Amino acid sequence: MCDKRLQNEYFYKSLSFHRMNRRRFCMKSYIKDNSIVFDEADNLNLALTLDCGQAFRWVQRSNGAWHAVVSGRAIDITQNGERITVVGDNDESFWRTYLDLDRDYGAICERLKTDRWLNKAISEYSGIRILRQDTWEALCSFIISQNNNIPRIKGIIERLCATFGNDLGNGDFSFPSAEKLAKCSVDDLAPLRSGFRAKYIIDAAQKVADGTIDLDILTTEDMDICRAELIKIKGVGAKVAECTLLYGCGRIEAFPVDVWVKRIMAELYPDGLPECTLGVEGIAQQFLFHWRRNTETI
Repeated sequence: MCDKRLQNEYFYKSLSFHRMNRRRFCMKSYIKDNSIVFDEADNLNLALTLDCGQAFRWVQRSNGAWHAVVSGRAIDITQNGERITVVGDNDESFWRTYLDLDRDYGAICERLKTDRWLNKAISEYSGIRILRQDTWEALCSFIISQNNNIPRIKGIIERLCATFGNDLGNGDFSFPSAEKLAKCSVDDLAPLRSGFRAKYIIDAAQKVADGTIDLDILTTEDMDICRAELIKIKGVGAKVAECTLLYGCGRIEAFPVDVWVKRIMAELYPDGLPECTLGVEGIAQQFLFHWRRNTETI
Protein backbone atom coordinates (compact mmCIF):
# COMPACT_ATOMS: atom_id res chain seq x y z
CA MET A 1 0.00 0.00 0.00
CA CYS A 2 1.06 3.64 -0.44
CA ASP A 3 2.43 5.58 2.46
CA LYS A 4 -0.49 8.03 2.75
CA ARG A 5 1.68 10.83 4.12
CA LEU A 6 4.10 10.56 1.20
CA GLN A 7 1.27 10.26 -1.30
CA ASN A 8 -0.41 13.42 -0.05
CA GLU A 9 2.92 15.27 0.05
CA TYR A 10 3.64 14.40 -3.58
CA PHE A 11 0.11 15.28 -4.65
CA TYR A 12 -0.09 18.71 -3.08
CA LYS A 13 3.47 19.66 -4.01
CA SER A 14 2.77 18.68 -7.60
CA LEU A 15 -0.55 20.54 -7.69
CA SER A 16 1.00 23.71 -6.27
CA PHE A 17 4.00 23.52 -8.59
CA HIS A 18 1.75 23.11 -11.62
CA ARG A 19 -0.30 26.15 -10.71
CA MET A 20 2.67 28.45 -10.10
CA ASN A 21 5.23 27.16 -12.61
CA ARG A 22 3.38 25.26 -15.31
CA ARG A 23 5.64 26.60 -18.06
CA ARG A 24 8.62 24.85 -16.53
CA PHE A 25 7.12 21.51 -17.61
CA CYS A 26 6.52 22.62 -21.20
CA MET A 27 9.04 21.20 -23.63
CA LYS A 28 11.20 23.60 -25.63
CA SER A 29 10.25 23.31 -29.27
CA TYR A 30 10.95 24.76 -32.69
CA ILE A 31 9.86 24.18 -36.28
CA LYS A 32 12.37 23.41 -39.02
CA ASP A 33 11.80 22.24 -42.62
CA ASN A 34 8.29 20.81 -42.07
CA SER A 35 9.45 19.14 -38.88
CA ILE A 36 8.90 19.86 -35.21
CA VAL A 37 11.63 19.33 -32.63
CA PHE A 38 10.82 18.99 -28.92
CA ASP A 39 13.83 19.29 -26.64
CA GLU A 40 14.09 18.24 -22.99
CA ALA A 41 11.23 15.75 -23.38
CA ASP A 42 11.90 13.91 -20.15
CA ASN A 43 9.86 10.98 -18.83
CA LEU A 44 9.09 9.89 -22.40
CA ASN A 45 10.15 6.61 -23.96
CA LEU A 46 8.76 6.88 -27.48
CA ALA A 47 8.94 3.18 -28.34
CA LEU A 48 7.17 2.14 -25.14
CA THR A 49 4.52 4.83 -25.51
CA LEU A 50 3.68 4.05 -29.13
CA ASP A 51 3.78 0.26 -28.78
CA CYS A 52 2.28 -0.49 -25.36
CA GLY A 53 -1.22 -1.35 -26.55
CA GLN A 54 -2.92 2.05 -26.48
CA ALA A 55 -2.63 2.87 -30.22
CA PHE A 56 -2.65 0.53 -33.20
CA ARG A 57 -1.38 2.38 -36.27
CA TRP A 58 2.26 2.95 -35.32
CA VAL A 59 4.87 0.91 -37.21
CA GLN A 60 8.63 1.10 -36.68
CA ARG A 61 10.63 1.53 -39.87
CA SER A 62 13.96 -0.20 -40.51
CA ASN A 63 15.79 3.08 -39.74
CA GLY A 64 14.23 3.17 -36.27
CA ALA A 65 11.69 5.92 -36.97
CA TRP A 66 8.04 5.33 -36.07
CA HIS A 67 5.48 5.93 -38.80
CA ALA A 68 1.73 6.42 -38.63
CA VAL A 69 -1.19 8.43 -39.92
CA VAL A 70 -2.56 10.50 -37.04
CA SER A 71 -5.65 12.67 -37.61
CA GLY A 72 -4.97 12.65 -41.35
CA ARG A 73 -1.25 13.47 -40.97
CA ALA A 74 1.27 10.95 -42.32
CA ILE A 75 4.39 11.46 -40.24
CA ASP A 76 7.59 9.90 -38.94
CA ILE A 77 8.71 10.46 -35.37
CA THR A 78 12.10 9.74 -33.82
CA GLN A 79 13.76 10.01 -30.44
CA ASN A 80 17.37 10.85 -29.61
CA GLY A 81 17.72 11.06 -25.85
CA GLU A 82 15.32 13.78 -24.71
CA ARG A 83 14.87 15.14 -28.25
CA ILE A 84 11.70 14.16 -30.13
CA THR A 85 11.46 15.01 -33.84
CA VAL A 86 8.19 14.87 -35.76
CA VAL A 87 8.82 14.80 -39.53
CA GLY A 88 6.05 15.70 -41.97
CA ASP A 89 4.03 18.27 -40.05
CA ASN A 90 4.52 21.65 -38.38
CA ASP A 91 1.53 21.86 -36.03
CA GLU A 92 3.46 22.08 -32.78
CA SER A 93 0.36 22.41 -30.59
CA PHE A 94 -1.22 19.25 -32.01
CA TRP A 95 1.80 17.06 -31.25
CA ARG A 96 2.37 18.61 -27.85
CA THR A 97 -1.18 17.56 -26.99
CA TYR A 98 -0.99 14.15 -28.70
CA LEU A 99 2.17 13.19 -26.78
CA ASP A 100 0.84 14.74 -23.56
CA LEU A 101 4.03 16.77 -23.22
CA ASP A 102 2.64 19.42 -20.87
CA ARG A 103 1.72 16.96 -18.13
CA ASP A 104 4.27 16.53 -15.32
CA TYR A 105 4.80 12.77 -15.48
CA GLY A 106 7.82 13.11 -13.21
CA ALA A 107 5.67 14.24 -10.29
CA ILE A 108 2.91 11.75 -11.12
CA CYS A 109 5.33 8.82 -11.27
CA GLU A 110 7.00 9.81 -8.00
CA ARG A 111 3.61 9.79 -6.39
CA LEU A 112 2.66 6.42 -7.91
CA LYS A 113 5.99 4.87 -6.90
CA THR A 114 5.01 5.13 -3.23
CA ASP A 115 3.18 1.88 -4.00
CA ARG A 116 5.36 -1.23 -4.12
CA TRP A 117 4.01 -2.70 -7.35
CA LEU A 118 3.71 0.56 -9.23
CA ASN A 119 7.27 1.37 -8.19
CA LYS A 120 8.35 -1.89 -9.82
CA ALA A 121 6.28 -1.32 -12.98
CA ILE A 122 7.43 2.27 -13.47
CA SER A 123 11.08 1.45 -12.71
CA GLU A 124 11.10 -1.31 -15.33
CA TYR A 125 9.07 0.54 -17.98
CA SER A 126 9.66 4.23 -17.34
CA GLY A 127 8.70 6.72 -20.00
CA ILE A 128 5.18 5.62 -20.90
CA ARG A 129 2.79 8.51 -21.56
CA ILE A 130 -0.90 8.41 -22.44
CA LEU A 131 -1.49 9.46 -26.05
CA ARG A 132 -4.33 11.91 -26.74
CA GLN A 133 -5.90 10.25 -29.76
CA ASP A 134 -8.86 11.28 -31.88
CA THR A 135 -12.04 10.38 -29.99
CA TRP A 136 -13.83 8.69 -32.88
CA GLU A 137 -10.75 6.71 -33.89
CA ALA A 138 -10.20 5.56 -30.31
CA LEU A 139 -13.83 4.49 -29.94
CA CYS A 140 -13.83 2.55 -33.20
CA SER A 141 -10.40 1.01 -32.56
CA PHE A 142 -11.33 -0.30 -29.14
CA ILE A 143 -14.59 -1.72 -30.46
CA ILE A 144 -12.38 -3.66 -32.87
CA SER A 145 -10.09 -4.67 -29.99
CA GLN A 146 -12.77 -6.70 -28.20
CA ASN A 147 -11.76 -10.35 -27.70
CA ASN A 148 -8.86 -9.77 -30.05
CA ASN A 149 -5.06 -9.73 -30.05
CA ILE A 150 -2.90 -6.76 -31.02
CA PRO A 151 -1.57 -8.08 -34.39
CA ARG A 152 -5.12 -8.87 -35.52
CA ILE A 153 -6.45 -5.52 -34.26
CA LYS A 154 -3.77 -3.73 -36.27
CA GLY A 155 -4.63 -5.78 -39.37
CA ILE A 156 -8.35 -4.98 -39.18
CA ILE A 157 -7.65 -1.28 -38.66
CA GLU A 158 -5.19 -1.23 -41.56
CA ARG A 159 -7.79 -2.80 -43.85
CA LEU A 160 -10.47 -0.42 -42.55
CA CYS A 161 -8.34 2.61 -43.43
CA ALA A 162 -7.22 1.25 -46.80
CA THR A 163 -10.81 0.43 -47.78
CA PHE A 164 -12.69 3.47 -46.47
CA GLY A 165 -10.10 6.13 -45.61
CA ASN A 166 -8.75 8.89 -47.83
CA ASP A 167 -5.68 7.98 -49.89
CA LEU A 168 -2.81 10.20 -48.72
CA GLY A 169 -0.25 8.68 -51.08
CA ASN A 170 2.77 6.47 -50.37
CA GLY A 171 0.53 3.72 -49.05
CA ASP A 172 -0.95 5.89 -46.31
CA PHE A 173 -4.67 6.26 -45.61
CA SER A 174 -6.61 8.36 -43.14
CA PHE A 175 -8.91 6.83 -40.57
CA PRO A 176 -12.44 6.84 -42.06
CA SER A 177 -14.96 9.24 -40.57
CA ALA A 178 -18.05 8.13 -38.68
CA GLU A 179 -20.15 9.74 -41.42
CA LYS A 180 -18.58 7.56 -44.10
CA LEU A 181 -18.90 4.32 -42.14
CA ALA A 182 -22.48 5.16 -41.14
CA LYS A 183 -23.49 4.59 -44.77
CA CYS A 184 -22.01 1.07 -44.81
CA SER A 185 -23.66 -2.29 -44.32
CA VAL A 186 -22.22 -5.32 -42.57
CA ASP A 187 -21.56 -6.80 -46.02
CA ASP A 188 -19.58 -3.68 -46.97
CA LEU A 189 -17.27 -4.35 -44.03
CA ALA A 190 -16.72 -8.00 -44.95
CA PRO A 191 -13.23 -7.35 -46.46
CA LEU A 192 -12.05 -6.20 -43.04
CA ARG A 193 -12.58 -9.69 -41.59
CA SER A 194 -13.72 -8.09 -38.34
CA GLY A 195 -16.37 -10.72 -37.58
CA PHE A 196 -19.09 -9.85 -35.07
CA ARG A 197 -17.51 -6.42 -34.55
CA ALA A 198 -18.74 -5.17 -37.94
CA LYS A 199 -22.27 -4.52 -36.70
CA TYR A 200 -20.89 -2.68 -33.67
CA ILE A 201 -18.67 -0.46 -35.85
CA ILE A 202 -21.66 0.49 -37.98
CA ASP A 203 -23.90 1.16 -34.98
CA ALA A 204 -21.22 3.37 -33.41
CA ALA A 205 -20.71 5.25 -36.68
CA GLN A 206 -24.44 5.83 -37.14
CA LYS A 207 -24.97 7.04 -33.59
CA VAL A 208 -22.01 9.43 -33.81
CA ALA A 209 -22.97 10.67 -37.29
CA ASP A 210 -26.60 11.39 -36.42
CA GLY A 211 -25.81 12.99 -33.06
CA THR A 212 -27.27 10.27 -30.85
CA ILE A 213 -23.84 10.09 -29.25
CA ASP A 214 -22.20 13.43 -28.51
CA LEU A 215 -18.44 12.87 -28.51
CA ASP A 216 -17.80 16.50 -27.60
CA ILE A 217 -19.11 16.10 -24.05
CA LEU A 218 -16.72 13.27 -23.23
CA THR A 219 -13.76 15.51 -22.41
CA THR A 220 -15.54 17.60 -19.79
CA GLU A 221 -18.71 15.97 -18.48
CA ASP A 222 -19.00 13.91 -15.31
CA MET A 223 -17.48 10.48 -15.87
CA ASP A 224 -20.70 8.60 -15.14
CA ILE A 225 -22.53 10.69 -17.73
CA CYS A 226 -19.78 9.95 -20.25
CA ARG A 227 -19.91 6.23 -19.56
CA ALA A 228 -23.69 6.22 -19.95
CA GLU A 229 -23.35 8.07 -23.26
CA LEU A 230 -20.90 5.54 -24.67
CA ILE A 231 -22.75 2.40 -23.65
CA LYS A 232 -25.70 3.50 -25.78
CA ILE A 233 -23.67 1.94 -28.59
CA LYS A 234 -24.25 -1.76 -29.28
CA GLY A 235 -21.29 -3.81 -28.14
CA VAL A 236 -19.75 -1.05 -26.03
CA GLY A 237 -19.35 -2.09 -22.42
CA ALA A 238 -17.30 -0.83 -19.53
CA LYS A 239 -13.88 -1.67 -21.00
CA VAL A 240 -14.40 0.00 -24.38
CA ALA A 241 -16.00 3.03 -22.72
CA GLU A 242 -13.05 3.46 -20.34
CA CYS A 243 -10.52 3.01 -23.17
CA THR A 244 -12.31 5.65 -25.24
CA LEU A 245 -12.29 8.09 -22.34
CA LEU A 246 -8.65 7.45 -21.44
CA TYR A 247 -7.05 7.31 -24.88
CA GLY A 248 -9.49 9.40 -26.90
CA CYS A 249 -10.51 12.09 -24.44
CA GLY A 250 -7.54 12.59 -22.13
CA ARG A 251 -9.53 11.42 -19.10
CA ILE A 252 -6.61 10.04 -17.09
CA GLU A 253 -8.96 9.06 -14.28
CA ALA A 254 -10.52 6.39 -16.52
CA PHE A 255 -9.51 2.81 -15.66
CA PRO A 256 -9.96 0.20 -18.41
CA VAL A 257 -10.13 -3.38 -17.14
CA ASP A 258 -9.23 -6.23 -19.50
CA VAL A 259 -8.07 -9.75 -18.69
CA TRP A 260 -4.60 -8.52 -17.73
CA VAL A 261 -5.91 -5.82 -15.44
CA LYS A 262 -8.38 -8.26 -13.88
CA ARG A 263 -5.40 -10.49 -13.12
CA ILE A 264 -3.46 -7.56 -11.66
CA MET A 265 -6.36 -6.58 -9.42
CA ALA A 266 -6.85 -10.17 -8.20
CA GLU A 267 -3.13 -10.77 -7.59
CA LEU A 268 -1.96 -7.42 -6.26
CA TYR A 269 -4.92 -5.24 -5.31
CA PRO A 270 -7.79 -7.42 -4.07
CA ASP A 271 -8.99 -4.52 -1.90
CA GLY A 272 -8.83 -2.00 -4.75
CA LEU A 273 -6.26 0.42 -6.11
CA PRO A 274 -3.98 2.27 -3.66
CA GLU A 275 -4.74 5.86 -2.77
CA CYS A 276 -1.77 7.18 -4.70
CA THR A 277 -3.60 6.42 -7.98
CA LEU A 278 -6.52 8.74 -7.22
CA GLY A 279 -7.21 10.91 -10.26
CA VAL A 280 -4.49 9.27 -12.38
CA GLU A 281 -5.84 5.72 -12.45
CA GLY A 282 -5.42 5.51 -16.23
CA ILE A 283 -1.72 6.30 -16.08
CA ALA A 284 -1.24 3.74 -13.30
CA GLN A 285 -3.17 1.18 -15.34
CA GLN A 286 -0.95 1.63 -18.41
CA PHE A 287 2.23 0.98 -16.42
CA LEU A 288 0.72 -2.01 -14.61
CA PHE A 289 -0.77 -3.46 -17.81
CA HIS A 290 2.47 -3.29 -19.78
CA TRP A 291 4.58 -4.55 -16.87
CA ARG A 292 2.33 -7.51 -16.02
CA ARG A 293 1.93 -8.52 -19.66
CA ASN A 294 5.71 -8.75 -19.96
CA THR A 295 6.41 -10.40 -16.58
CA GLU A 296 6.18 -14.15 -16.18
CA THR A 297 6.38 -14.23 -12.39
CA ILE A 298 5.97 -11.57 -9.74
